Amino acid sequence: MLVRQLLSMKRDSGKPGIEADNIITIRPEATLAEAAQLLAKQRIGAVVVSADGKTPDGILSERDVVRQMAKGEADMLSTPVSTVMTREVQTCKTGDDALAILERMTAGRFRHLPVVDDQGHMLGVVSIGDAVSGRLKELAAEKDALTGMIMGS
Repeated sequence: MLVRQLLSMKRDSGKPGIEADNIITIRPEATLAEAAQLLAKQRIGAVVVSADGKTPDGILSERDVVRQMAKGEADMLSTPVSTVMTREVQTCKTGDDALAILERMTAGRFRHLPVVDDQGHMLGVVSIGDAVSGRLKELAAEKDALTGMIMGS
């Protein structure tokens, strides 16, 4: 299965953040309070940080927010997202293999991957859950095909 198929499955399921004009982003100067509200409101585990809404400058996850909270700083919620976000954003392309990106996410211990075109513009975001779901669908299809071959249908 390819990343484009994962995006298509998300689109069909009605999940947010598929088309470029619907990708949920936050500006680098936004505060952690604003980011936490956005994550909660959208029911997502991470948000792409982008100054222009088209290219990823970073990514901020719930884990990043919790780690900042653990520092115990009184003004933590007014901290700009840019100081807490992960700057080295891993990305993928629509033609990448879903199993390969699942392995990258597992090895890198991250759960969200922006999908970009050749110019680096975002096309969507896939999560580790999307990749696992896609893999399970693949395995089910393989099982059905093998069962059909064995049963002679």
